[in-house]
Amino acid sequence: MQIISTENAPSAIGPYSQAIVHNGLLYASGQIALNPDGGFESGDVTAQAKQVFSNLKNVLEAGGSGVDKVLKTTLFLTNIDDFAAVNALYAEFFGNHKPARSTVAVKALPKNALIELECVAAAE
Repeated sequence: MQIISTENAPSAIGPYSQAIVHNGLLYASGQIALNPDGGFESGDVTAQAKQVFSNLKNVLEAGGSGVDKVLKTTLFLTNIDDFAAVNALYAEFFGNHKPARSTVAVKALPKNALIELECVAAAE
């Protein structure tokens, strides 16, 4: 088992790792709109989603994986009415690659984030 940590994504805000690689799979913890320096992107869901995707990409790359190797994502939204806007950015982020996905509406997220995204990906 390998613990993944990169300065190109925010440090964990609790007792967990940014990601773990085990048996060829990378398990990425949920990413919210924290900047790598720890500041929070407090803009609308579009601005937050862009930061989340950037964080996830950097964690994947640090773990020997990439966006094109994502197998499954779980997307958490505090407002399901944001689904269309986030879905458009999600489609742009993944391009022709279409991992399996679940989307869940939740009451609240850490730091009052509007979006959180976690994934499982193949890793080298």
